[in-house]
Amino acid sequence: MATTDQSGGSINHRALLVNARRVVIKVGTGVVCNTENEFDPRQVAALAASISGLVNAGRQVVLVSSGAVTLGAAELGIHRSRLKDASVTRACAAVGQCKLMQAYSESFRPHGVKVAQVLVTEDDFSDLKRYSILRQTFERLLKLGAVPIVNENDTVTNIYTEQAPVFRDNDRLAALVLSKLDADALVLLSNVDGLLYSPNQDLSNATVITMVTEMTAAIRDSACGTSTTGRGGMTAKLDAAEIAMQAGGMVVIANGKTPGILEQVFQGEEVGTLFLPGTRLAGKRRWLAFATTVRGEVTINTNAARALLHRQASLLISGVTASEGEFSAGQVIAVLDPEGNIIGKGIAELGSQQLAAMLSSGESRRGVLVRRENFLILSLKEPNVQRRGV
Repeated sequence: MATTDQSGGSINHRALLVNARRVVIKVGTGVVCNTENEFDPRQVAALAASISGLVNAGRQVVLVSSGAVTLGAAELGIHRSRLKDASVTRACAAVGQCKLMQAYSESFRPHGVKVAQVLVTEDDFSDLKRYSILRQTFERLLKLGAVPIVNENDTVTNIYTEQAPVFRDNDRLAALVLSKLDADALVLLSNVDGLLYSPNQDLSNATVITMVTEMTAAIRDSACGTSTTGRGGMTAKLDAAEIAMQAGGMVVIANGKTPGILEQVFQGEEVGTLFLPGTRLAGKRRWLAFATTVRGEVTINTNAARALLHRQASLLISGVTASEGEFSAGQVIAVLDPEGNIIGKGIAELGSQQLAAMLSSGESRRGVLVRRENFLILSLKEPNVQRRGV
């Protein structure tokens, strides 16, 4: 298992958290609500006080908060079994988001900290232009000293679909925000003390893994269980941690119910599970790897595959043998080798209709389908490609 104990090495990695200037904090539904799925004002007030302390000490903080659907369901008197109906879930989110932002605004006000609501959809991440605009908004809010409070816009999101979503849960959303903003650290606050390990899966005797240096199969096998109120769980947190690690950020999974937990994290104390940053992917590669949805796919011949994988070449239209799905120029497509294996994904220079016409015409097919700088080779450490409508 790729872990190490804090006391076993000479480097105090947690001291790096003391100097983290830009941080993303994600709180789960189980943190802002009690066991009866009722809003916990004292917990939110304590959270706001801790975050305000970080801001007043000179850090920039983005808060990703779950809880809107649960709060809305409680306000409307709707049992959670009815949340399988997407329209009911959206209605609850609309009501609950108002309560959530009101609570945060009132909790931050005594500390002189302003908050801003940022509701996002998958298109804000998968569309490169909107992705850039969203970053500009974040940057301006942070420079103005406000705390952006981020949540997925569930009122317009199709969360019950067979299509692979970009977010899936707020843990992943928080990791994508870290990646977008080149933040130093991500803190995932849940109702558990960290990543637990037990050799026989007996959680009553489990211990907290203090540090993870690499996301391995053994680490993932140690995760079990899902959230009783949210869409995530420990597996979702490990997915988020892997994204953040590849974006060059530190990650801490800790118990949001522990008093003063954020102060402890950023004072470098040994609480929760610390995930160390890995090799940082370049900005566009990170966007391609994590924040995009594949709109179609093309199959290429052996020579084109070799040129992409070994000669850092662009994908020429002459190397394409087949195309599936509907996509436009500027959208992301998967690239398959002759055996049907996905070798990467990239931004298409032309749409599927134009490409299909060229493939069926039999005429000379000149031009570039995917430029090298817009292509990402998918390695074993990178996530499976998300395929939509293909």
